[in-house]
Amino acid sequence: MKVVKFGGSSLASGEQLKKVLNIVESDPTRKVVVVSAPGKRYSDDIKVTDLLIECAEKHLANENADSVFQTIIERYASIVKELSIPLDILETISTDLKALLSGDKSKPESYLDAVKASGEDNNAKLIAAFFQHCGLNAEYVNPKDAGLLVSDEPGNAQVLPESYENLYKLREKEGIVVFPGFFGYNKKGEVITFSRSGSDITGSILANGIKADLYENFTDVDAVYSVNPTFVQNPKEISELTYREMRELSYAGFSVFHDEALIPAFRAGIPVNVKNTNNPSAPGTRIVNERSNSNGPVIGIASDKGFCSIYVSKYLMNREIGFGRKLLQILEDYGLTYEHVPSGIDDVTVILRQDQMDEVLEAQIKDRIMTELHADEVIIEHDLVLIMVVGEGMRHNVGTTARAAKALANADVNIEMINQGSSEVSMMFGVKEPQEKSAVQALYNEFFVAVPV
Repeated sequence: MKVVKFGGSSLASGEQLKKVLNIVESDPTRKVVVVSAPGKRYSDDIKVTDLLIECAEKHLANENADSVFQTIIERYASIVKELSIPLDILETISTDLKALLSGDKSKPESYLDAVKASGEDNNAKLIAAFFQHCGLNAEYVNPKDAGLLVSDEPGNAQVLPESYENLYKLREKEGIVVFPGFFGYNKKGEVITFSRSGSDITGSILANGIKADLYENFTDVDAVYSVNPTFVQNPKEISELTYREMRELSYAGFSVFHDEALIPAFRAGIPVNVKNTNNPSAPGTRIVNERSNSNGPVIGIASDKGFCSIYVSKYLMNREIGFGRKLLQILEDYGLTYEHVPSGIDDVTVILRQDQMDEVLEAQIKDRIMTELHADEVIIEHDLVLIMVVGEGMRHNVGTTARAAKALANADVNIEMINQGSSEVSMMFGVKEPQEKSAVQALYNEFFVAVPV
């Protein structure tokens, strides 16, 4: 039994939905189909979820949202027209969205969650209607009816443990279950969404819940690539990688999955297969608990920008009990989260997302570190890129860090910092933003193109 998830680009038009139908029909073990809202049909198009957010925000601001509403309905209408299915589904979608938009606005976060989740919910209704029209035994199932319960955190829902036992009952349903991604319900019966890319999370939860043999995640690429294809032409495809490698790469900027998306499947030991809706015969990329490390030390390279560093220097810092706790407490007082904390004997650097701070906040933090911790020096650097080099094989290979550092030096890339991950499957390099592309290219050439001596 398989859970199959289709992303927004796979569901953006009637033509794409016909491909989805063929994929589902071709394998009778594809029992549960998790769907996103319609995505982009072309590069300048707007995702339905973004249109819904705009529409909800206009309503919250008491602005006229008629044109946005009409654009949303037209997106569904174009799909219905392409598929030549009965128009009553369009009336259902329109009525549902009107009811949500005229709902209770006293809790803006909850209101926004309910409206933006309708993209997936209504698309699941449409897809179930299309499957039925084509003769498939298919049924739309709402997350509330299935018992997908989540924490009361709008935009950042966490699945509650009892959901898995509830969802297991979906195995008993005859035919195909069409299930909307991206949201669940709190115990009060309110819609609560996961973070963006939440349909991946839903698919992973359902795979765990029904104890699937495989979770297939269909997108618009043949496989997960070893590096960002906008940086390297025709990068190597990854045939197999571990959950831990995927999480490290996702955290560091890989766009295939949100870094939390696969955790439910991982905990249940269910393999994931990333495949292409437009080329379903391609083997894709398998994500598993363990794999052979015959490919070399590195499986992938990812980069993410928008970081800053707070460098703190103090003589004999290493002898001062509680220094690190006090430093992080200052950041916590301002509600800041950090990413890495590389340190030395007399200095420590805290890496964090720079969009959390403005100039005023930076000055306050710097002043508190100087006065409360009696630091000798505090320097804040902006516009850093974190480049993550990931691979389970790094644990068993000598000289991987030396090869990476040499490749960056030969490319005239100045390394601002190095941090070896405690998991031993990743190492992080910090460089300035203008050098991101050349740094990634240099590392790719070293580990995927050059023949090691």
